[in-house]
Amino acid sequence: MNILVSGSLAYDRIMDFPGKFSDHILPDKVHVLNVCFMINELKENFGGTAGNIAYALSLLDENPTILATAGRDFESYKEWFSKNKISTDNIKIIEEELTAGAYITTDMSDNQITAFNPGAMKFNASYDFESTAHDNTIAIVSPGNLDDMFNFSKIYQEKKIDYIFDPGQSLPAWTSERLIEVMDGSKIFICNDYELQLTQEKTSMTIDDILDNTEILVQTKSEHGSVVAMREHGQTKNIDIPAAEVDSVKDPTGAGDAYRAGLIKGFFLSDGDIVHAARMGAVTAAYCVEVYGPQNFDFNNKSFNKRFEKTFGETAF
Repeated sequence: MNILVSGSLAYDRIMDFPGKFSDHILPDKVHVLNVCFMINELKENFGGTAGNIAYALSLLDENPTILATAGRDFESYKEWFSKNKISTDNIKIIEEELTAGAYITTDMSDNQITAFNPGAMKFNASYDFESTAHDNTIAIVSPGNLDDMFNFSKIYQEKKIDYIFDPGQSLPAWTSERLIEVMDGSKIFICNDYELQLTQEKTSMTIDDILDNTEILVQTKSEHGSVVAMREHGQTKNIDIPAAEVDSVKDPTGAGDAYRAGLIKGFFLSDGDIVHAARMGAVTAAYCVEVYGPQNFDFNNKSFNKRFEKTFGETAF
């Protein structure tokens, strides 16, 4: 199968502050804020939506095509992809920029202060779509460069390539008109419960309105699983998908991207059975939350099948 994954590539630099921000930020002085937090350590993780989805797909024995940009500091990330047999042939390097980076400081109360440098993500990715056939191809448009998200979606619509639209954290930057235009014609629209509410407020659309524009709506709800909505005999049908069991929750970062990878694999594997696909997404996400960082989990077909069968009473593959 041919899987096109567009979105961001980023370094996640995570810092741990052994105190509480509230002890150092005075509410009546926020207009003249000048503080410094001494951190315990800094951990660098490979991240970004496209990178996280591609990594999880590689564990599922797929070799997706990544449509994204990276900067002059991409070498270590490139080596990581090479180690995991993920192609970097279509990643565009912007020599005058750094790869996008998130700088996240977390305090003892799990409050976070994040700074994000888009870096190379400010530039458009490039890909030759001329030889891309619509059959046996699926694409996911995940958060990244906004022009890429819009333009790639239009290309998929024109070429009749099934695509998943995943606006995620880019939602505040979309106008109502453009958001509807990109959603229209998508195979699947995927978001979490907060993003669904934001989409509805921004577009004034009901669930039925959304299903007039996309075939399937998938709403993820963290530890509460996910909900698949679709039309059946003219009526909207909702199917609850439970979350897969986890040994312990360490870090939710990247779990949504892992879910999307499992969804893509399951959708192809089951010839379009969205319930089976969502269940595979749930199991993939479970592996991710058990470790720190979005690309530090691992599994094989045997262990995946075992966990899938424990949760859903059947095998995944």
